[in-house]
Amino acid sequence: MKPFQKHTTLFSLYVAQSIPMSFFATVLPVIMRMENYSLESIGLIQLIKIPWILKFFWAPWVDRNAGKKHGYKKWIIASELFYAMVILSIGFFNLTTDFKTIVVLMVVAFFLSATQDIASDALAIKILNTGQRSIGNSMQSSGSFLGTLFGSGVLLVLYPSVGWQGIMFLLGGIVLVALLPMMFNVRNDATLAPADVSPPSWRDVISFFRSSIVLRRIALLMIYYSGILGILVMLKPYLVDLGYNIRTIGFIAGIYGTAFGAAFAFVAGVIIRRIGNHRSVILMAFYSFLTALYFSTFMTNTANPVVVYTGVALLWTAYSMSTVVVYTVSMNLVRPGREGTDYSIQIVITHLSGLLMAVVSGFVAERIDYSGFFSLEAVWALIIVVLSPLLYREKGDPAFRELRVVRKKSVSWKWIQR
Repeated sequence: MKPFQKHTTLFSLYVAQSIPMSFFATVLPVIMRMENYSLESIGLIQLIKIPWILKFFWAPWVDRNAGKKHGYKKWIIASELFYAMVILSIGFFNLTTDFKTIVVLMVVAFFLSATQDIASDALAIKILNTGQRSIGNSMQSSGSFLGTLFGSGVLLVLYPSVGWQGIMFLLGGIVLVALLPMMFNVRNDATLAPADVSPPSWRDVISFFRSSIVLRRIALLMIYYSGILGILVMLKPYLVDLGYNIRTIGFIAGIYGTAFGAAFAFVAGVIIRRIGNHRSVILMAFYSFLTALYFSTFMTNTANPVVVYTGVALLWTAYSMSTVVVYTVSMNLVRPGREGTDYSIQIVITHLSGLLMAVVSGFVAERIDYSGFFSLEAVWALIIVVLSPLLYREKGDPAFRELRVVRKKSVSWKWIQR
C-alpha cells in the first residue's frame, strides 16, 4: 500500500469517527448551559463517553477475531455500518421530550465508535512502519480535529437552521461515505495477525502491567493532558457566561480552534520526526504549561476578542500536538497480534484521565470560579513538565524492557532486557 493510500484511509476513518462524537459532546453542553443547567451537570454529561473508557475489555476479542479472515477490515466496516444506523435512529427522537432515550442511544453510538477505534488503531499500527508513525499519527489527529471542526463548529452553527433530524441524517451519511477509501485501499489480508503468534486472551490485559516501564508510561498518560484538558472542558461554558451566543461559540471553539488543532497536528508530526519522541514529550508538556499560564494571566473575566481568540488558538494547538505525541509513543509499546488491545489500554488511560478531568473540572470551577480554576491548572501543568522526563522511557534506554509475545500455544508475555 502506498503512503498516500495509507494516509487517506486513516484520515477518512478518523474523520468519520470524530464528527458525530464531537457534535454530541458539543451541542449538549452548550444547550444545557443556555437552559441554565449547572456546571456540575454539564461535567456529568461527559459520562456518555464511558464506552471509550471500557473498550479495552473487548479489545482482545477484536484482536482474536481479526486474526482470521479479512483481519481488522471486517471490524471497521461492521462497526461503522451500525454506527451510522444508530445515528440515523437518533434523528427520529425529540431532543427536549426524549432526552433520556437520546442519551442511551448516544452511549450505544459511542460503543460502536469505540469498537471501530480499536480496529482502526490496530490497522494503523499494522500498515505504518516505525519511520512513518509520526506523520501517520499526524494524519489521524488531523482527521480527528477536522472532524471535530465540522461536528462541533460547522454543525453547531447549522443546527438552528437545519434542525435535529437534519443534522442526524447528515452525520449518518458522512459515516457511510468515509468507509470508501478503506474499502478500496486495504487488502483483506493486510491486517492479519502473524501465523506463529498465539491468539489473544483476556489475560493479556492484565499482563500488560507487569513491568515498571509500563507503569511509568501509564502514569505519564494519566497526567499528560490534564494541565490543559480541564480548561478545554470549561471553555464553552465560560464563553456562554462571558455573553457569547451559540453561533459565535460554535465558530470560536469549533471552527477556529479546531482548525488550529488540525494544522498543528501536522506540525507536531514533523517536529517528532526531527527531534525524536523523548524531546517532543517534554517540549509539548512545556507548551501546555505556557497555554495554561496564558489563561490564568489574561483570560480571567474578559470578553476581549483578541485575548479570547489568542487563548483558544493556544489551547487547541497545545492539545493537538500533545495528542500526536501520545499516539506516536503509544504505538511503540504493542505486541504482535495484540495491537488493538495494547494500544487501546494506553489510549484508554488518556480517556480515563479526560473523563475524570471533565467531571472534576465542573465541581472545582463551580466552587473557586474560573480564575482560580485556570490558576490551578497552570500550577499543575508546570508539575507535569517536571515529571514528564522522569516518567518517559524509550527503547534505547537501559531501563526499557521490550515486550514480546511468547510463540505457539502460550499466551503470556516475556519481558526481555533489550
